[in-house]
Amino acid sequence: MVAEPVNSASCVPEKPVRVYADGIYDLFHFGHAKSLEQAKKSFPNTYLLVGCCNDEVTHRYKGKTVMTEDERYESLRHCRWVDEVIPDAPWVITQEFIDKHKIDYVAHDSLPYADASGAGKDVYEFVKAVGKFKETNRTDGISTSDVIMRILKDYNQYVMRNLARGYSRKDLGVSYVKEKQLRVNMGITKLREKVKEHQEKVGQKLHTVAKTAGMHHGEWVENADRWVAGFLEKFEESCHIMETAIKDRIQEGLKRQQSKVRTNLLQDEPEELIS
Repeated sequence: MVAEPVNSASCVPEKPVRVYADGIYDLFHFGHAKSLEQAKKSFPNTYLLVGCCNDEVTHRYKGKTVMTEDERYESLRHCRWVDEVIPDAPWVITQEFIDKHKIDYVAHDSLPYADASGAGKDVYEFVKAVGKFKETNRTDGISTSDVIMRILKDYNQYVMRNLARGYSRKDLGVSYVKEKQLRVNMGITKLREKVKEHQEKVGQKLHTVAKTAGMHHGEWVENADRWVAGFLEKFEESCHIMETAIKDRIQEGLKRQQSKVRTNLLQDEPEELIS
């Protein structure tokens, strides 16, 4: 039996489609990863190149980033969907850039991305015009701006968290007064948590006492609530008084320091005039 000739062309693996995605990728999150996953799965055989703008370009056209350019590049290299990272990516994609990297398609969501450089209304305007644009979908509820807003919204809590972990006020860019106020708040919060814990223990003990004394359940609950409420009211009042007193002392200390500085400056002025 004569074997049929094998078509050599059928043995050649299909050439991968080179898809390019770009962005800033600051505080790399799952929304970024899902968009890159969509780009990677655009075709059965995709080679995904991801461009990331450097700090100079990003700060000029978009604003300050939390992560440095090297940190953003490294985050992308550890994403499972990315085949190649292109550092120092251009803000606007040109034909020259497409030719250099042999790009077949550019993947991004379809919303016009304002071109702050002034080259056009949309940074992907050219790519869309030449038919090389591949649309992806944004992930609702997550973005770098959203993450930053969450931190800013609970700013004091995160400062307190880092102070408790050993960061100094200088590391956090916090004033002397702010640090003292936050440390007072930390102490009061811990104290309240302890009181609440003791309150629960006291409630259990009161329940045991009530059973032993043969008190009616409703009468015991009413008495226990009244005792606990009275204690908490006194505790809250004491905490407020203590907090106010500490803040007043801090402010008084700062005023004294400022007064000394002004006095020293006034004393130095005549000497400077004489010299």
